[in-house]
Amino acid sequence: MKKRIFVIDDESDFTHLMKASLEADGYYHVGEENDAGSALAAARVFDPDLILLDIMMPHLDGSEVAAHMRNDPVLREVPIVFMTALVGTTDAPAGSCSSGGHTFLPKSISTDRLINCIEAKLGGVAPLMTATPTKAEAMATVG
Repeated sequence: MKKRIFVIDDESDFTHLMKASLEADGYYHVGEENDAGSALAAARVFDPDLILLDIMMPHLDGSEVAAHMRNDPVLREVPIVFMTALVGTTDAPAGSCSSGGHTFLPKSISTDRLINCIEAKLGGVAPLMTATPTKAEAMATVG
């Protein structure tokens, strides 16, 4: 069964790239939302296993969206990984960092590191990457 990943970011090009990168090998089903104000309702409908959430968005920032999700009986247990341009790969050499119990990933992250983070949060094992890189893999980074 495919794991359901929900991406919330105000940049539609970014969410489309995330969707293409994660769905390339067939292990994930990815939903997207580009309006922070609609994110809660859209996430409830999508029923994700994990949420990738941008921090800096207009109207509601990622921390406000996450707070609403933590107060929602349907979404409160869904792991959230924050994506941000404020953390670079040099700030987080392993591809991720934690603060206050939250995971933050730089927006410029390789697909394999992103998948490793997703699987670590979900308690699974990262799928083996295909021998031939997908178009998204050939781009080397997401973001």
